[in-house]
Amino acid sequence: MTTSEKIVVAGFVGSMALIYAAEIALLSVVMLKRPSPTAAVLLSKPAVALHILAVLGLACLAYGRFIEPRWLDINTIRVPTGKLHNTTFRIVHISDLHCSDKPLNEHRMVPLINSLQPDIIVFTGDALNDAGALPRLKNTLKSLNAKLAKLAVRGNFEVHYWRDLDLFGQTGFKVLDRNCVSVEKNGEKIAVAGLSCEYDSGFEQLLHHADADCFSVFLYHYPHLVEQMQDAGPDLYLCGHTHGGQVALPFYGALITLSQTGKKYEAGLYKLGRTRVYVNRGIGLENRPAPQVRFLARPEIAVFEIVPAQAGDG
Repeated sequence: MTTSEKIVVAGFVGSMALIYAAEIALLSVVMLKRPSPTAAVLLSKPAVALHILAVLGLACLAYGRFIEPRWLDINTIRVPTGKLHNTTFRIVHISDLHCSDKPLNEHRMVPLINSLQPDIIVFTGDALNDAGALPRLKNTLKSLNAKLAKLAVRGNFEVHYWRDLDLFGQTGFKVLDRNCVSVEKNGEKIAVAGLSCEYDSGFEQLLHHADADCFSVFLYHYPHLVEQMQDAGPDLYLCGHTHGGQVALPFYGALITLSQTGKKYEAGLYKLGRTRVYVNRGIGLENRPAPQVRFLARPEIAVFEIVPAQAGDG
């Protein structure tokens, strides 16, 4: 967590604590029947504003706990390229499933993704929170259908917690770890390279192996590596990790990203030189004791339509 993130989180938590402390103090006037002009106090403009803030806070908490974590968002991004001529590739990008002891979005995501009829499905890490959820994770991944390929890279959870577990075996997903595969459709190809999050070098060799005339996709769990790529960058860099903050504020965005780059790449689409970067908000929730909520950071399925460039495409 960056220093600025710590300051913002402390300010946010402190503000909420003050609101509810003041609300409790006001209500205690009535509950304890302390001598006071209670009606005047409780119905004054500052008190009414405080009541509204307290109720809104509780409503937001209920929404963030019970509604938004289950409200999957499908975002479609059109990516024109001069490296394709007559073929379109549809790539579905998912990240940060964080399968836990209780199901969350596994049963929702499978029919949604399969209805999109993707050519390629890519997963950018953090599959599992709880070892007991492994059978459900594998069944979920196995149930996803792609016409051409299902590809994954390992995130920090795979590297630090589940190194000895076979998370992707018999699911149809091929794990990319310092290697690159070519995916062909109608005689045209795209290259997909992947790097486990335990490494932050070696991408140059991976991308060097890809044909310069071939559209290239790079899979990595974290967003920060794109800044090291410069002119060697891929056409499309797909990552996750940030959860979009999992809790975001209006006009400010993510409270916490736990990323080396802080809020610079918190969620969504960015453009760095020739490279489009997409930071997926993920599908699951950070494991406990992190709050099991999402607010203004809906779980996400991203769909990329890689299409031949037309006149007027930027």
